[in-house]
Amino acid sequence: MAAAEAEIMHAALKKNIDMFAWTPVDMSGVSPDVITHRLSIFKEARPISRKKRDLGDEKRLAAKEEADKLMSVGFIREARYTTWLANVVMVTKPNGNWRMCVDYRNINSACPKDTYPLPNIDRLVDGAADHKITSFLDAYSGYNQISMHPRDKEKTTFMTAGTNYYYEVMPFGLKNAGATYQRLMDKIFKGLIGQA
Repeated sequence: MAAAEAEIMHAALKKNIDMFAWTPVDMSGVSPDVITHRLSIFKEARPISRKKRDLGDEKRLAAKEEADKLMSVGFIREARYTTWLANVVMVTKPNGNWRMCVDYRNINSACPKDTYPLPNIDRLVDGAADHKITSFLDAYSGYNQISMHPRDKEKTTFMTAGTNYYYEVMPFGLKNAGATYQRLMDKIFKGLIGQA
């Protein structure tokens, strides 16, 4: 892209900064029930509380740092009197740092599958082929912009070495997180999808 085109696009973005949603509440035209993730647990599902896994010193410290970071931005809260409780699993990233994942296998096995259709990547790429300019939306922490339903927050509880936490927002690892996110994107961009 030429410097002149980049400057024009940058100016247009700055001029229209109020059009971007910085929190889920800013998404006009989307009802609050759409921006909440509901687990829809079967009534007969028995809550499962796992025993704590020993992570070792390095992983335990990395898990604490990640939990502190998530807590500081309001994505998680400290949990008390838990019924569902999952372990964290520390996975090495390509750059050598640690990624904290929550083992939600038990909660996922209790949830029915949401079969909301996900987009066909080949069709999206083919649809963008003839355009002069293509923009990719980086929905950084996109899942974390969707609030958990109040009755389901306790079901996302996980443990670190010294504290139990639950998610205020939709975490990665839940069975229907992708379908929930895609449904929200389809509602937000309803008038723009398929337009040239």
